[in-house]
Amino acid sequence: DAAYYANLYKNDNLKGGHVIMLNPIDSEYYESNYKQAKQALQAYPRGLQIGGGINDENAKEFLDLGASHVIVTSFVFKDASINYQNLEKLKSAIGKEKLVLDLSCRKKDNEYYIVTDRWQRFTDVKLNHETLDKLSDFCDEFLIHGVDVEGKSSGIEEDLVLMLGKWDELPITYAGGVATYSDIELINKLGNSKVDVTIGSSLDIFGGTMEYNKVVKMCK
Repeated sequence: DAAYYANLYKNDNLKGGHVIMLNPIDSEYYESNYKQAKQALQAYPRGLQIGGGINDENAKEFLDLGASHVIVTSFVFKDASINYQNLEKLKSAIGKEKLVLDLSCRKKDNEYYIVTDRWQRFTDVKLNHETLDKLSDFCDEFLIHGVDVEGKSSGIEEDLVLMLGKWDELPITYAGGVATYSDIELINKLGNSKVDVTIGSSLDIFGGTMEYNKVVKMCK
């Protein structure tokens, strides 16, 4: 269950892991999804971040359950652009120091654009240093998935990591495509030792081939 993984990360002093509730609130599975998320947050208070259906009305609830931060995408990127009114609502509700903005992106016309609605919908917002500068006033850090390689264990989005490594106003966590230990080294190199990494399905604890203990040791 989720508490098992939360305790694993707690014992290894790994902070900032992501609990993502993929089922929408109107799903028949949401209640069990919520229960697992709650277990994880309570097993490792202030050690995990949570995302999935977060808005200004429920963000505080998840912080009270034990989350260090809430992760938000769809509530902020409405109708394919940035909804600054919703951003202000979130900032007022919980403060920028508790908010992580998920700027997951896909490539189009040789540029990266932020995507929303389970990564199916392109916004009109390019992911570049200018966008990061604008949004840094509203959050504590960024989570950025390279969506085109996410879950494929086929290698990272090198151009994306390179761009992120040249910006250093706030912490950034990259996710997507990590399949080998050399991918971790490459992220460290291209990202100028500034970009953190999230690894999911490639880890042996989730059925992959990368040894969790070795990854933890490398990243430390």
